[in-house]
Amino acid sequence: MSDQGYFPGQTGFVPAAEAHMRLAATIILLRDGRGGPEVFMMQRASRTDFGGLHVFPGGKVDIDDAAGAMAGHCSGLTDTQASARLGLASGGLAFWVAAVRECFEEAGMLLVYGPDGAMLRARKPRWARGLRALRDELNAGQRSFLDVCQQMTMQLAVDRVHYFSHWITPEGPPRRYDTRFFVAAAPLEQEGLHDERELVDSCWIEPAAALAAHERGEFNMIYPTFTTLKALATYATVKETLEAVAAGAHQALVTPDAHLSREGLQAPPGAE
Repeated sequence: MSDQGYFPGQTGFVPAAEAHMRLAATIILLRDGRGGPEVFMMQRASRTDFGGLHVFPGGKVDIDDAAGAMAGHCSGLTDTQASARLGLASGGLAFWVAAVRECFEEAGMLLVYGPDGAMLRARKPRWARGLRALRDELNAGQRSFLDVCQQMTMQLAVDRVHYFSHWITPEGPPRRYDTRFFVAAAPLEQEGLHDERELVDSCWIEPAAALAAHERGEFNMIYPTFTTLKALATYATVKETLEAVAAGAHQALVTPDAHLSREGLQAPPGAE
């Protein structure tokens, strides 16, 4: 994950230091479990932004995410279409790319189509090892995500990633984020695992169970995470969830600055 975020200015993306807040993308990965849909959650290291909190994979939008070359590696979604869904004039596709990239860097799951047009799987141990090695290279800064897409002739499965909601952190913290949340079904036969750098733990868990853990003080989370889990807990299957979100359910839920102070950013146990 890059330390530098970017913000859409009048003439294109500009460094976040020159803007009011940093753009970010969060992705909620879903799979069907025995009791219903499960989400992939991770715990952030104490030294990072939102340290110690339980979160979904995500991070800042990088300048490469908005680059023209990357658009050629996005399947079934153009920047014009993506921007319209987010209510932006341009640059919307960068959020989808950032969501897929961060999903791989942080959670180890790669939402892409291979050269044969099928979703990438890791059926064999050597394929899984290859994915882990590739992820390590990305996180070490040895390769860029665009380089990987070009070398492996991959198409990002952005057409399987659905826009869910929009959150803006309130005034107060030194770093503010304008974050778009997305949902997607987890890729089959790929094992999710936290990166062991910025993230120290991970698990698959039902939304209701995560909320119960929060009530017991075992999962600390910010209000957008808490609210997202409450919404997801209403669905019986992953298919039902994705169909509802694709149809527009729970989209464009913005956190107004006036409603959340810095102290109110973290959801207390028992929050409604």
